[in-house]
Amino acid sequence: MMSTIHPTAAQGFGSGAELYQQTRPSYPLQIISWLRNELELTHQSEVIDLAAGTGKFTQYLKQVTPHIVAVEPIAEMQQQLHATQPEITILSAHSDHIPLESAHYDAVLAAQAFHWFSNHETLAEVYRLLKPQGHFGLIWNQRDTTVPWVKAIADILLPLEADTPRYHSGDWKKVFKNQTWFKLGSEQHFIHQHHGTVEQVVSKRLLSTSFIAMMPAEKQQQLKQQFEQVVFEHLGKRPNDEIDFPYITYAYDFIKTQ
Repeated sequence: MMSTIHPTAAQGFGSGAELYQQTRPSYPLQIISWLRNELELTHQSEVIDLAAGTGKFTQYLKQVTPHIVAVEPIAEMQQQLHATQPEITILSAHSDHIPLESAHYDAVLAAQAFHWFSNHETLAEVYRLLKPQGHFGLIWNQRDTTVPWVKAIADILLPLEADTPRYHSGDWKKVFKNQTWFKLGSEQHFIHQHHGTVEQVVSKRLLSTSFIAMMPAEKQQQLKQQFEQVVFEHLGKRPNDEIDFPYITYAYDFIKTQ
């Protein structure tokens, strides 16, 4: 199979890498304990940050181990990562062909990304890279749509998604069916909040979404105003007012079976 990047990811994240770095939420601090306790990572562990993007998750890995290879195929994302974390080794590669040593790594992590490449070729490559009983950790921040104003924003986004791969579709889980490479060790979730101004953590953050980042500037501006109007109607907050955007962070630990 020839390695490719989904066109929405290639265009959206290529053009929106800087906005991604500026506006995407971080992860809850509990994720560090999760890395140590569930994935059994130590200061000596060798890990791969798969589809590392701008390094939003890399900074959490760094608090557990310095032995990190960040794999990222999009040049603009690599540039953002190098600018903020120049000490990290960056490898330009695709998820199904990673030119690194077999059975050498304690864990492979993919944060906010696996839905883009949830195929058997990727799973086979991760299996090859991991040591026996190694861990494949998958992490996603998801908007908490039990909150009414967040649900209203989600309702705007849904018809715009088209066939864009998304975590909430659940399609990514299908790759783990009828395979013997990995078993699910644990699934956890954490409550998380992204604090900042409405413009920063709501409207501009949503503009960094892949299928929105690739839209014409005029359409993006219209959506920005829609998002800000939803917040004003529900909470009375304007773009420069501070807000907490509620998230649920989902963390999955898949363990190599041999």
